[in-house]
Amino acid sequence: MVSALEWLLVVVVWYLLAAVQREEKSFLFVMSTKSTSSSKSARIAQSECFTKIEHIKCAADFKNLFKTGKRASVVGAKIFFLPNNLEFNRVGFPLPRGFGNAVQRNMAKRFSRESYRKLKSHLNTGFDILLLVYPNPENNSFLSRCEQFRTLFEKAGILKSECRNLSENS
Repeated sequence: MVSALEWLLVVVVWYLLAAVQREEKSFLFVMSTKSTSSSKSARIAQSECFTKIEHIKCAADFKNLFKTGKRASVVGAKIFFLPNNLEFNRVGFPLPRGFGNAVQRNMAKRFSRESYRKLKSHLNTGFDILLLVYPNPENNSFLSRCEQFRTLFEKAGILKSECRNLSENS
């Protein structure tokens, strides 16, 4: 049988160990978040993730891109873009009015986000981009969406030069 004093000692030691582990985790968290903002921007631009800060959310930004942004288009899609003063791209995926039902809209946005995420590492940084997709049953697949976006980025001059050379050779 364990006496009350021994039991109390075990509980106190367990509590202290838990407190030390919490402190270590918070210290590591603070150290990881104290990285410089430029290195964070560089990591965002190079990663294949599509984070929240890369989304264009403000309605004023959308309107500004539609009004003053440069544009290029291919069959079924259009790009609006403007330089921003950031070290990463911000992207929005608006759809025109009357774009099918909710299922079709959600699938079109999913394909668009994933296509952009795959091409993101091959793009120059520092742009606000809107990728507008029109309903087209022929271009309603992931591969056709990737090809559309690659062509749009080439036309806009956002695709890195080494990626353009690769596409010309193949």
